[in-house]
Amino acid sequence: MEEKKNKTFGLLGKNIAYSFSRGYFSKKFEKLNLLDHTYKNFDLQQIADLPEAIKKEPFLSGMNVTIPYKEAVIPYLDKLDKTAEEIGAVNTIKFTKKAGLKGYNTDVFGFENSIKPFLKNHHKKALILGTGGASKAVAYAFKKNNITYKFVSRSPKADNQIAYNDLTEEVMYAFNIIVNCTPIGTSPDIHLFPNIPYEFLSEKHLLFDLIYNPEVTAFLAKGLEKGAAIKNGYEMLALQAEESWRIWNESK
Repeated sequence: MEEKKNKTFGLLGKNIAYSFSRGYFSKKFEKLNLLDHTYKNFDLQQIADLPEAIKKEPFLSGMNVTIPYKEAVIPYLDKLDKTAEEIGAVNTIKFTKKAGLKGYNTDVFGFENSIKPFLKNHHKKALILGTGGASKAVAYAFKKNNITYKFVSRSPKADNQIAYNDLTEEVMYAFNIIVNCTPIGTSPDIHLFPNIPYEFLSEKHLLFDLIYNPEVTAFLAKGLEKGAAIKNGYEMLALQAEESWRIWNESK
């Protein structure tokens, strides 16, 4: 009897009806004529529901992971790739017969390759808005490229974190890369933006928003007004998705 080739992939997250991934991979499967491949959302209200959701999907081969489960999913995995282990966050899961569920982080690949063309010689220090799973991948990419960074948090808990209230003119001048890793400004709440002192931005700044919808968020628009370079998260998402696809299709 011929072995079934059916393969199911999906996005694990919470309140993810907007899902970039499902649309992206559905188009990809159509283009590659992979009629036996499907991509669906695993929209779980709590991560504890994951094992049950997996049981119901006999052809599950891989998952992407988004907010708020990039860190919370780790205890449910059998193994971690070295990079994912170092970052402490997972956004890609591969299902294998031998190793079980293995976690990877392709966010770092997507972010690093997306921001690189925009980095100038004076871009030496970065502010990372938010402290969730995605921000950890961003920090890892900066460390890899010898860029100093600080996380900006409403309630700083570590030496490498700074409060929004402490973003003085001096700090804003020194840290001229600013990355928004928060969901603030995502559609439909497109009028919202992170609470930073935009009046201290200049043409020396580079603003990167992990959000891609809208294309130009209020955060990026405020950067544009001050002559800053801007970049949204669409290319990062596409790059991390392609890296996920490569991992899912590796023989090992």
